[in-house]
Amino acid sequence: MTSIETPAQPNAIALGTGPLPDAETPESWHSQYGSKFARNVTVATLTPFLPDPAKASGAAVIVAPGGGFRTLSMENEGWQVAEALAAKGVAAFVLKYRLNQTAADLNEFANPIRPRPRGGPRSERPTPAEMTARIAPQVADANAAFALIRENSEKWHVDPDRIGMIGFSAGAMLTMTTTLSGGESKPAFIASIYGGLNAVEVPADAPPLFVAIAADDPLFPVGFGLIESWRKANRPVELHYYEQGGHGFGMYQKSTTSTGWFDAYVRWLGMHGYLKPAS
Repeated sequence: MTSIETPAQPNAIALGTGPLPDAETPESWHSQYGSKFARNVTVATLTPFLPDPAKASGAAVIVAPGGGFRTLSMENEGWQVAEALAAKGVAAFVLKYRLNQTAADLNEFANPIRPRPRGGPRSERPTPAEMTARIAPQVADANAAFALIRENSEKWHVDPDRIGMIGFSAGAMLTMTTTLSGGESKPAFIASIYGGLNAVEVPADAPPLFVAIAADDPLFPVGFGLIESWRKANRPVELHYYEQGGHGFGMYQKSTTSTGWFDAYVRWLGMHGYLKPAS
């Protein structure tokens, strides 16, 4: 990790969700894996990446980068994804959501003192309500992003009923929690890229779901509860389970077939009619 100056973000729009409560460490940026990351984000923003009006489909996607709610992979899982979507005629909006506070010093952040593991049973998986409470600021940021796009839908040539969300890792958790929390966002379609696959309660009106993950992902155990939950609810779901790719492959060009996830996602958008204007 190498500290870098905060990049210029002239098109970023503050979402108005306020500063992160009790935050004392200011936002900072670093370079890692040849990509740019943000830390200690205390004020959420949304950055539009709009397609050429001549090829705009009217659909839009909110892009939520990952990073364990401690960092945001703004380039590999944010800007590059949005640029690629805009090139396909889909308006994209990168969500820089608020993060849990970490050490101001980058070396201290990179080499934290980890507590010794204690014995005893593992805690049970949090319920959707518990997860919503745990990441309440981030869910508020996502809800505000949907609201802002709908408020400006005419200016940005976006159909307010055709706004989806795609998330990576922690961003996938945010996407799923935002979708299932019963708020006003109501995404038209969602995508989870190397997010958790635990079973969930799926509402009858759940949006179509696209999932991509690698079999050798070290963070998530094998299991397809999420897919089975969507199927049980008789809602559309597509899974791409790659042999190799690890975690965090995003838009990196790798020798593994996981690199093809974006092309598959675009074809999926087209299958659901989001690459052309609504009839």
